[in-house]
Amino acid sequence: MIVDHLLKVAQLGSTWVLYLLLGLSVLSIGVMVERWLYFSSVRDRGRTLRAFVAARLRDGDLAGAERALEASRSIEARVVKNALGWRHGGARAVSDAIDSELAEAKHELERNLNFLGTLGNNAPFIGLFGTVLGIIRAFHDLAGSSLQGTSAVMSGIAEALVATGVGLLVALPSVAVYNVLIRHVETTTSGSEAVAREILAYLKTEKKEAA
Repeated sequence: MIVDHLLKVAQLGSTWVLYLLLGLSVLSIGVMVERWLYFSSVRDRGRTLRAFVAARLRDGDLAGAERALEASRSIEARVVKNALGWRHGGARAVSDAIDSELAEAKHELERNLNFLGTLGNNAPFIGLFGTVLGIIRAFHDLAGSSLQGTSAVMSGIAEALVATGVGLLVALPSVAVYNVLIRHVETTTSGSEAVAREILAYLKTEKKEAA
């Protein structure tokens, strides 16, 4: 009984799986474009920012460092700039604020990346599932066909194998872009931590001098 129901599903073939993969590929392209636009909007030369901020702080010019942070559109600048609003509480308060800001920024940086990672890992299996359905349908047709119909059945098997190829075609760009973006997230996060350490070092030094 269950087998009969499963055979009815298999009779649908791999066409619907191909449409599913096509829809997922469109969604993945949308995510890639959205992430590219987002990262472009917050792109800045983080290493240059860190060097400039460090130079200002070594000269005791906290106001100059803050102006550099205000002028930058980078995530690194935003994290440290917002955390500096707590400097009246000392270096420990700023450190806690940096952790909070960094966690929020990381969540924003990683938005929709799970979709790309999941699609990259599972699209080949979805394609393979479509191939299995197509082959089941082809063999079912073979059982009720004449020898003259064998070529049509083999054509059906060839079409079913297309689903696996499409699954790989959808997966490869998703995995590649996911890895690139994850690397960018890690770079941005480490850059934010580097700038934050410069600020914290200055605040701790200033506190010691005041004491």
